[in-house]
Amino acid sequence: MAGNTFGNIFRLTSFGESHGTAVGGVLDGCPAGLSIDTDFVQAELARRRPGQSAIVTQRQEGDQIEFLSGVYEGKSTGAPIAFLVRNNNARPKDYDHLKDTFRPSHADFTYQTKYGHRDHRGGGRSSARETIARVAAGAIAKLLLKQTGVTINAYVSAVGDVALIKNYKELDFSLTDSNVVRCPDAETAAKMETLIRSIRKEGDTIGGIVSCVASGMPVGLGEPVFDKLHAALGNAILGINAVKGFDYGSGFEAARMRGSVHNDRFVNSESGISTTTNHSGGVQGGISNGEDIYFRAAFKPVATLMQSQESVNAQGDTVELAGKGRHDPCVVPRAVPIVEAMTALVLADFLLLNRLSKI
Repeated sequence: MAGNTFGNIFRLTSFGESHGTAVGGVLDGCPAGLSIDTDFVQAELARRRPGQSAIVTQRQEGDQIEFLSGVYEGKSTGAPIAFLVRNNNARPKDYDHLKDTFRPSHADFTYQTKYGHRDHRGGGRSSARETIARVAAGAIAKLLLKQTGVTINAYVSAVGDVALIKNYKELDFSLTDSNVVRCPDAETAAKMETLIRSIRKEGDTIGGIVSCVASGMPVGLGEPVFDKLHAALGNAILGINAVKGFDYGSGFEAARMRGSVHNDRFVNSESGISTTTNHSGGVQGGISNGEDIYFRAAFKPVATLMQSQESVNAQGDTVELAGKGRHDPCVVPRAVPIVEAMTALVLADFLLLNRLSKI
């Protein structure tokens, strides 16, 4: 199985399955001497872990990280940083009825056809539990980015038809984790939570949108042709389970605007050259221009329903099935730290690439 490594210099290889022994990763390319705040890494994993509220899956995992190499006396050594998180609350028997059945909108059929042999327990490698490695590595990337003043804040901006209309500049990101939905607007968060709870009672699921802002950006990250910064971000975000769409800056709204309105005019101020607007989303010509990078990621409804659905089995026979076990009715509250992590991995990688280009 290819495609388990992400990044150019700051490279993450992840491993593990949902109901296997453990999930984890190997992070290569981290500069030596970086202070590794293990409490911070653990806190980031806690934001992603299951069982953290009544509106997410009730699988109870502490997601305690174990560093195996690459960290000594609290700092990175420059060697590969290997880590793992053990699965302590797996219930593989919840999936016995799915061994030879293809669940609607899941990876069962494609995995079985491509590889001829698959781990059906909770989706195996296709499970979002794999994102533990991304969040852990992303936390280290955040520590690296912090040295240059870059901060990353993601938040839930929509659940179904309930949307946060405010511009991100009007929001207090310190409030994002103050509620279970991870929306930094209390009134909108309450409406989102009510909707998720009602959907869960129906045995159904619902999609949503996670927005993300990277501030304190330096000028010059990204390459102008095949490695454009926004393209790398799109690749990273679209590689997250359940993501169906990505747009940055003005996004699809740009298709309805005139150039005279959309152009970001440059001005010179005491702080240097900047733009009066930021329809570009902080990227021009594939390279960061120093303004905030902001984008949205659309997540589909979780495919596992607690309702009866018709499908087929490996023999092509029609079967009736319903979800069992513990599942999220809406993925976006737990997706927030994952979106931040993938953003951090891209920015850290391009930061190191940019340093090399100046040698």
